[in-house]
Order: sequence, then C-alpha cells, then structure tokens
Amino acid sequence: MQFIDLKTQYHALKTEIDANIRAVLDSAQFIGGPYVKELERQLAEFTGRKHCITCANGTDALQLAYMVAGVGPGDAVFCPDMTFISSTEPAKMFGAASVFCDITPDTYCLCPESLERQIQAVRAEGKLTPKAVVAVDILGNPCDYDAIGAICEKYGLFLIEDAAQSFGASYHGKRAGAFGHIATTSFFPAKPLGCYGDGGAVFTDDDQAADLIRSLCVHGKGPGGKYDNIRVGMNSRLDHIQAAVLLPKLKALGDYEMDARQQVARRYSDAFAGRFVTPFVAEGCVSAWAQYALLAEDPAQRDAIVAHLDAAGIPNMIYYPKPQHALPVFRDEPHYGETFQNADDYCARTFSLPMHPYLEEAEQRKVIDAVLEVL
Repeated sequence: MQFIDLKTQYHALKTEIDANIRAVLDSAQFIGGPYVKELERQLAEFTGRKHCITCANGTDALQLAYMVAGVGPGDAVFCPDMTFISSTEPAKMFGAASVFCDITPDTYCLCPESLERQIQAVRAEGKLTPKAVVAVDILGNPCDYDAIGAICEKYGLFLIEDAAQSFGASYHGKRAGAFGHIATTSFFPAKPLGCYGDGGAVFTDDDQAADLIRSLCVHGKGPGGKYDNIRVGMNSRLDHIQAAVLLPKLKALGDYEMDARQQVARRYSDAFAGRFVTPFVAEGCVSAWAQYALLAEDPAQRDAIVAHLDAAGIPNMIYYPKPQHALPVFRDEPHYGETFQNADDYCARTFSLPMHPYLEEAEQRKVIDAVLEVL
C-alpha cells in the first residue's frame, strides 16, 4: 500500500507522459522549451491569474515572492505556526524576523485574530516593520482570504499565498493560487500536482512583478538576456522534462482527480465521524486534500494508532510533529506573548492516513478497519 500512489497515477497517464518525455529527449532541449511555455499558460488559466512563472522548486517560489515584497533586515513576516519551514525560511535568509501566529482550531490555517494581535504587538513595540503575511493553505485547505486580505489591506502588508498543498482547491469560487499579491506552489512529487523531481511556480496579476520574477529566476537578467545582468538574482528554472510530465497531470487533476479526492475524503470522514476530530472544510470552500489528517483524543492514543498501523504495514505520517515556534532554528524569534495553543494541540494529536485519488474503496477499508481496531 502506498501513502501517495504515484505508481498507479503514472500507469493511468503513462501514454501521455511517455510521449511527452520522448519528445523532450528527441528535441534535446532540456532548459526552457515549448512544454514550459505551454504549462505556464495553462497554469495561469487554471488559477485565473494573469501571469505564471515556473521555477526550480516551491521553496524558490517563496523566496522569489519575498524578494518581490522587498523583505529584509528589520522587517517582520507573519505566518502560521503550523506549517513546513519553507514557508518562513526566506525571512531568516534575508535577515527578517518570522512572527508566528496561531492556527484556527477547525481548518488549521492561519488564524486571522491571532494574525491581527501579532501585527498590533509588533507595531506597539516599534522595533520591527510589519512587511508581509504568508498565508499557508495547509493540508490542501484554503485560508480565510476575506478576513486575512482585509487585515493585510488595513495594515498595508504584502500578502503571499503559499498554495503548495492546495493546488486544485478553491475558496468561494476562486482556485488556490489566485489570492494575494503573489501566490506560490510546489510541484514536489507528493503534492496534489507533482512532477518527477522538484519544481515550483509563482502567480501574480502584476505585470511589473512578473517581469521582476522572470529576471530574478535567471541571475537577474535584463532586456539583453542572461548576460545583461541588472540585479542579483538566482538560478531557478523548471526543467523542460518536468513540464512535459506536469501537463498531463494538470489535465487529470482538473478532469477527475479532484473529484476522486473528495470521494476518498468522504469515505474517511463517514467512517471516523464521532470517533476522532475529522477535517473541517468551510462553506464555499473545496480542499485539495493533500493530506487526510485526523486528531486523536490525546498523544497516547495517537501513538498507539501509529504503532498499530506500522505493525500492519499501513503507511502513515504526522504533518507536522512540531509547530514552528518549537523548532531550534526559530528559538530566538519574537513571540509577543502569543501562546499558540491550537498549533501545539494539533501537533500533539495529529496523524495522517493514505490519501490520493487512486485509493480503491477496498484498500481504504483496510486502513479504516486498522485504525478502528485500536479503539
């Protein structure tokens, strides 16, 4: 059994993927190329954005967003306490402070009330300049962009949507990737839209930001090309062969995989309702179900379930075992008295089960039965 079954997905799309890969090999055009341009066009259309710029990975996509926002020493970047480190890693790289905010107790996304408290605390202290907010669509569930967007507008903050886990999800009729000044995503193989290596993309409606990102991706190139360097940039491009893989996967995601993900999630939620805290998706929202995470009664029950699943050979994961404020690398970041109660509670009780659009009902029943055996 696979936690995320990339093998079955490949066999379902083998004809298209193999043909595209052969075309890349025959062309011997491995950097740039027509598949990259077509993928960027389709991704922009899929999200409803004006511009999509692909890059080497999701972390680079976030770093590019931070660079466009002008994050630097003395700035404060606000983000949820429960996420992967890449969401805030660039802040530390650029000399800014990561100011963590608690998550909501239901969606596990950035809590707007905690965000505003932290912004006000930073402003009151006067040592840091509030600069940007990184809203992470955790586990595939979109953030409350009405509330978060209003807060960013109120305090003049640059909003970045981290849609690495939510590509394909939607919030009030708009797809993930459509929010914020800039949105980013990751094509890491395990993501809802993943390639066969590393890859990422940046989305924006701002023409100047798009031009800047394209320059930054290729060593700060100017109008004269890669040898006309007008700024310090980076080397971050999506390989042609990865774009060739992603094109049929993007079609499958829109045609049937998102629907299949909803079916798998419903079967889990129906089986576990009343026994665990099951995932909550707000009205008007659709989750991409990057993961299906349950909350056990307490850490002891979670550990017993994980041990039982391991013994039965059923793959499982914990996303994530520690909140950001508890990581050694962020030990000295300012907290301003925020307790992170929801993030701490989530990390102590969460566990995730196999989740992908090719999970057959009979196989899923084995997972469900194994979890319930512990109860």
